[in-house]
Amino acid sequence: MSALVELDRALKRFGDKTLLDVGPLALHAGELIVLTGDNGSGKTTLLKMIAGLEHGDELRLRFDGIEATERGYPRELARRIVYVHQHPYLFNTSISDNIRYGLRVRGQAPEERERRVEEAIAWAGVAQLTGVAPRQLSGGEKQRVALARAKVLEPRVLLVDEPTANLDAQARSQVIELLRKTATGDNCVVVACHDRELMELEGARRWHLEGGKIS
Repeated sequence: MSALVELDRALKRFGDKTLLDVGPLALHAGELIVLTGDNGSGKTTLLKMIAGLEHGDELRLRFDGIEATERGYPRELARRIVYVHQHPYLFNTSISDNIRYGLRVRGQAPEERERRVEEAIAWAGVAQLTGVAPRQLSGGEKQRVALARAKVLEPRVLLVDEPTANLDAQARSQVIELLRKTATGDNCVVVACHDRELMELEGARRWHLEGGKIS
């Protein structure tokens, strides 16, 4: 099976300390990869480097013939690899506006934009929340809206940071099911977490980050 993303190296130093020296790694379509490691081990940094959101001392990454390095991260690559923050920020507008935001920034035609937003709302199971102010959402509801906001961008690689942290059992199950459904076909999902249920999810592949290395 050919790799969707090939990460030859991701290197990140702080002064004389090496936080990350990861690679080579391959991400394949249809995979759900669970990234584990202690707090401070560099999980978030690695995801953000893959997504082009954090600078590293060295980066060599390829996706569909597009190359990224520490000197430059192509816009087309940023459109295909999407990162979801552990504590997603929602604008104080409406749920629908939050979900369509990225499409508006990309200049998506209104008709196609609204079609995608409606599909994402149904997919995430948040239709009943569209009249609720974002500040009134629970942690699990915010995560589902954040995942819907990522889904409308149709990423090939979805990088999700601690999506089930501090959620109750029902909210965790809902978020895990959305992640499982996303890691199919042409898409790959990488989830940084400490969640035992995610780690033991059938078919999930596990990476463990320790001492700056993946095992």
